Amino acid sequence: MAPRRDVVRRTGRSRLRQKKGLIEQLYTAPPTGSVVVCLDEMGPQAARSFPGQHLVKPAAPKAERAKQEIDYGRRDAAGSVFGAFQPASGAAFTHPYDRRTTTNWVDFLGEVEAWIDPTVERIYAVADNLSTHSAPDVLLFSLLHPRWEFVFQPKYAAYLNLIEPWWKILRSLALKGRRFETWAEIEQAVERATAY
Repeated sequence: MAPRRDVVRRTGRSRLRQKKGLIEQLYTAPPTGSVVVCLDEMGPQAARSFPGQHLVKPAAPKAERAKQEIDYGRRDAAGSVFGAFQPASGAAFTHPYDRRTTTNWVDFLGEVEAWIDPTVERIYAVADNLSTHSAPDVLLFSLLHPRWEFVFQPKYAAYLNLIEPWWKILRSLALKGRRFETWAEIEQAVERATAY
C-alpha cells in the first residue's frame, strides 16, 4: 500500500492537471458568445537605458573606440504597464500607471470592459495569483460586471497566461536598444508598439 502522502500528492497533481486542462480548453474551444482575455502587468519599469543586440559599424574608415554616454541607471521616473491580450484575435490593449495598486488594477479592468465588444456575453479573464488580482475591490468589480469570470492560473504555470510571450515581443519593439529619460517617453513607446 502506498504511503498516505503519495496519495495526497497524486490527487493534488490531478487537480493541477485538471485546472491546466480547463485553461487550455478555454483557449482552444471557448464557449459560444465568450472571449478569453489574458491580463497582467509589465513592471515596474523605470526610465533607463535598455541594451540592444545589434553591432554598430563605424562610418569612418579609421576605426575608433566605441563611446557611450555614461548611464548611471534608473531615473526618478518609473511605473507599470497593465496589459490585456485576446489570444483568439491577437488584439491587445495596454495602459500605463504610475504604480501597481489595487485601485489602478480595478481602473484598468474598467478600461478593458470598455475595450471589449459589448455584445460579448462572457469574458474569461486569465490572470496570475497576485494579491491585487483577487482583492476585495476586484470582487466588487466582478459583482458589478456579471459577464466577467476570473480564471486564476495555478502557481508555477506562468506559461498558461499567453500575455507572457506577448510582453516579450512588446519589450523588444518598445524598449530594446533605447534610452529613456522620462516615464512619458516609455508610455509613448509602449503605445506605439501596442498599436503596431
